[in-house]
Amino acid sequence: MATILPDVSRTFSEYLLVPRLTERNHIPSEVNLQAPLSRDPNGLKLNIPFVSASMQAVSGTKMAISLARLGGMAFIYCSQPIEKQAEMVRRTKLHKAGFVESDSNLMPSQTLQDALNLKAKNGHSTMPVTEDGTSSGKLLGIITENDYWEFEDDLNAPVSKFMTPWEKLVYGKVGITLDEANRQLRKNKKDCLPIIDDEQRLVSLVFKKDYIAHKKHPNELSDGEKRLVVGAAVNTHDYKERVPALVEAGVDVICFDSSDGYSEFQKEAALWVREQFGNKIVIGGGNVVSGEAFDYLVKEAKMDFVKVGIGGGSICITREQKGIGRGQASALMEVVEHRDRLHKETGEYVPLCSDGGLAHDTQIIIALAMGADFVMMGRYFARTNESPTHKVSMQGRMYKPYWGEGSARARNWQRYTEDGSKRMKFEEGVDAYVPIVGSVSDVLDVTCAKLRSTMCNCGSSSLDEFQEKSTLTRISEQSFEEGSANNVSIVENKHNPKDS
Repeated sequence: MATILPDVSRTFSEYLLVPRLTERNHIPSEVNLQAPLSRDPNGLKLNIPFVSASMQAVSGTKMAISLARLGGMAFIYCSQPIEKQAEMVRRTKLHKAGFVESDSNLMPSQTLQDALNLKAKNGHSTMPVTEDGTSSGKLLGIITENDYWEFEDDLNAPVSKFMTPWEKLVYGKVGITLDEANRQLRKNKKDCLPIIDDEQRLVSLVFKKDYIAHKKHPNELSDGEKRLVVGAAVNTHDYKERVPALVEAGVDVICFDSSDGYSEFQKEAALWVREQFGNKIVIGGGNVVSGEAFDYLVKEAKMDFVKVGIGGGSICITREQKGIGRGQASALMEVVEHRDRLHKETGEYVPLCSDGGLAHDTQIIIALAMGADFVMMGRYFARTNESPTHKVSMQGRMYKPYWGEGSARARNWQRYTEDGSKRMKFEEGVDAYVPIVGSVSDVLDVTCAKLRSTMCNCGSSSLDEFQEKSTLTRISEQSFEEGSANNVSIVENKHNPKDS
C-alpha cells in the first residue's frame, strides 16, 4: 500500500515566533539581510533575501533592473523564444553604475525619425552617432532628446543636423577611472560622458543617472564588472540551446523551472550545464517537497540551491488538478532537516529557496525563520508598477493581470509536459488580477522593515542567526483569531494600510 506520512501537512499561517532576548546591539539598522545563493561559500550572495518568480506576468527587464538595484534578483521567464529571453538578460546587464556599452547608435546620415524609432525600441534618449552606426565606430557626435523638438522639427532631416558634433563633445579616454569620469560629468555639467580610444572609436558611456542610482541604492547587487546581477529560468527540453545563449548574454544564475523537479530529466540537464560551463554560473533546481528529493538534486544533480514548494502559489492549482504537493511549512521543514544534516556531515551548505504559500509579510518571515535562505514570490511582485503587464481599471480600482505558468494563457507546455507534444492537456494555473500596490521599492521597504524588526525581537542580527535562534509555536484556530483585530469596529486608516 502507499506510504502514509503521519504528520498533517502544515502551512506558515499555523505558526508564530516566540520572542527571544533582544540585546542592545539588536537594532534594525544593524541587521544583515545577506543570503547565500550558492553552495560555494565564496559564491554569489543576495543582499536581501528576495527573488521574483520566473513568470510572464512578473519578471521582465524592468523588474530585473529594479530588484537588483535593491539587492534582490529576478528570474527572467523561459516561456518565450530563446533569443527574446537572452535579450532581456542582456538589457539588464547593460544597466550598471560604471562603463556601459552603447546599444543605441546611429550613423550621421540617418534621419531624426530613425532616432525616434531607436529611442522607442530601446528606451534610451542619449544616442551616440558613429561613422558606421556601431557601438565601436568612430565617434562623430551625440544626439539627445534636448537636441530636437519631435513635433516641430523635420523628421526626415539627417541626425547630423541635430547632434552635438565631435568638436563640442566632452569625452574621456580609455583607462580613465569611474571616479575620474564622474568628476568630469560633474565639472562639465553633463549627463553622459563618452569614452573613446586613441583612434576616436567609441568604447563605452558613463552616465550621471547611473551614478545617482548607485548612490540611492547602496544594496545594489552587481557582479565584478559592476553590472547588475540577473537570473533566468530554463527547462529540460531546449537547455542545450537556451543555456549557452543566456550565458553569452551574461546571466549569473539559472534555475530549472518545473512544477516537480525530482526527475532524471533535471539531473541530466544540470550535469550537462555543469560540464559545459563549470562554476561560471550558479545552478538551481526544483521544485521539491521532500528531503528525499532534495538529497537527489544536491548529491546526484550537483545543484547549487534548491527550490521548495509544489502547489502553494496563489494562482497554482496543481494540488487540485493532480493531488500532488504538500503544505509549504511541512515541505520546508523536512527539506531544511536534510539540508542541515548534509551540512553537519560534510560541511557543505546548500541554500534553500521557499517558493509559494507566501501571501503576507508574516508568512515570509516565518519561512526565513524555518530555514529558507531566501524566498521566491510571484503575486507579491506582480502587484507592483515594475511588473511587465498593463494596468486595468475594474470597479474604480487599478489592477494588473496575473496568470500562472501552468495556465493556458502562458502556453508554457515545456514546463508541464514530458512527451514533447507541445500542447497542454489540462491547466495547473489560473488567470487572475491583483490590485496594484506601488513600486517594488515601496513594498520591499516595508517588508524588510518588518523582517529586521522581527529579527531583533528574536535576538538575531543575521539570517543564519535568525534560523538558529528562532523558536516557533503551533497555533490553534482560536489563537489565530485572537492575533487579529477582534471585538472592535475597524476604522480605515489611510496612513497605515492593511498588510498585503
